Amino acid sequence: MSLDYTSAEMMTVTAARALENGMTCFVGIGLPSEAANLARLTHAPGVVLIYESGTLQTKPDVLPLSIGDGELCESALTTVSVPEMFRYWLQGGKVDVGFLGTAQVDRFANLNTTLIGDYREPKVRLPGGGGAPEIATCAGEVFITLKHSKRAFVKDVDFVTTLGFGRDGKGRDGVPNIGKGPTRVITDLCVMKPDPETKELVVVSLHPGVSVKM
Repeated sequence: MSLDYTSAEMMTVTAARALENGMTCFVGIGLPSEAANLARLTHAPGVVLIYESGTLQTKPDVLPLSIGDGELCESALTTVSVPEMFRYWLQGGKVDVGFLGTAQVDRFANLNTTLIGDYREPKVRLPGGGGAPEIATCAGEVFITLKHSKRAFVKDVDFVTTLGFGRDGKGRDGVPNIGKGPTRVITDLCVMKPDPETKELVVVSLHPGVSVKM
C-alpha cells in the first residue's frame, strides 16, 4: 500500500484531526470545508457543521463550491435565516470553533482578505471578510488553514479584516463576550500556536519530511 501524499493532503488531514467529535464548527469554504468534512467522515461523525448561508448539521456528499451551493441545503438538518445564524448561534455562544482560511496572516494571527498594498491604491482587491470577522470574534476558538509562503505570512498584514490578537497582541485583552481567538494555524509545512504571553505565532510541530532549514 502506497503511503505517498501531497503537502496539501497533509495539511487537510492535520486540520481535520484538530476537530473533536461533538464540536459545533462554523466552516469556511475551501480548505476549511475539506478538513471539516474529512473529520466528519472519519474520527468525528458527531461534529456539527454550520455554514454561513444558514445550514445546520450539514452533511454534504460533495464539497460545496460556495456558501450558496445547493448541496448544503439539501444535506442539512435544517436551514435558518442568516440573521438567526449570526445572532442566535454565533453571537449566542453556541459555536465551539470557527474554521477559516485567509490570504495573509501576521505574527499576531490577524487575517487579511481585503486587499494587498495600500488601502487607497491597492495592488490587488480580495473578496473581503464575509462572516469571518464575526466568527473570529464570537466562536469559542478559531483554526486557520492556509498554504505556507512568504506572501501569505507577513510581519504585519496590509489590512486587518479579521481580528487575531491585534497589532500588538493585546487586541482581545479586557474585551467582554469574546472568544479565545486563533488557537492554531495549520499550513502545508507545520502547525503554529500563539505564545501564551506575547500571542505571537510559534511553530509547535513540523509535518513529516519538513525541516526548519528547508
